[in-house]
Amino acid sequence: MLRIAVVTIFPDFFHGPLALSIPARAAACGAVSYRIVDLREFTHDRHRTVDDYPYGGGSGMVMKPEPFFEAAESIGARAPIVLLSARGRHLAHADVARYAAGEELTLLCGHYKDVDQRVADHLATEERSLGDFVLSGGESAALAVIDATVRLLPGAMSDPDSARGDSFFDRGVSAPSYTRPPEYRGMAVPDVLLSGDHRRIAEWRRTESERRTRERADRECLERNRAEEERGGAGEADS
Repeated sequence: MLRIAVVTIFPDFFHGPLALSIPARAAACGAVSYRIVDLREFTHDRHRTVDDYPYGGGSGMVMKPEPFFEAAESIGARAPIVLLSARGRHLAHADVARYAAGEELTLLCGHYKDVDQRVADHLATEERSLGDFVLSGGESAALAVIDATVRLLPGAMSDPDSARGDSFFDRGVSAPSYTRPPEYRGMAVPDVLLSGDHRRIAEWRRTESERRTRERADRECLERNRAEEERGGAGEADS
């Protein structure tokens, strides 16, 4: 069984989503257990303070290190201990496959402006991000990590082959999917999928997967180059 612990200042954020769909099915079959840890239970003042002003000045509030360390110690957290952070490396399928193959996973949810760097340097064993954007807190990212992880556990999905056909499962982007009706408002399903020829269908799916993967990589490269050009242009204008 995989044991997942989430350290957060918003425990109620998780109760509904984890009781639904695949996360709930995975728990019901004994593949995973969830433990939601309220960070405020590890504060030592009457206001249950989890944040403070940043050293050196600046706007926003920074989450204090003590509650995170004490919360992790209270549950005996072991690696992987993941801090959800915009500075982290982008989450990939290889990461969630590794989590699913382990025995425990602890997710640390930040909030406010930032988390004290000592949490990242001396408590978390890794930092992960969902992408180059900032969320209000780590809770949404933690749910995404949980969902991506537990769907790989035995018994979580009624059809395990469905997961193996998803994008990034040992390959790139998946081929397009279609269902009934065969034609809708003039938009037709590709003939090959209606042919009943499984060899041709498999080849079409492989080809489409490769094409979409290339297009995605080209698009991301173009977007990166455009962003770099815009940053360079802004710098020249400022100088």
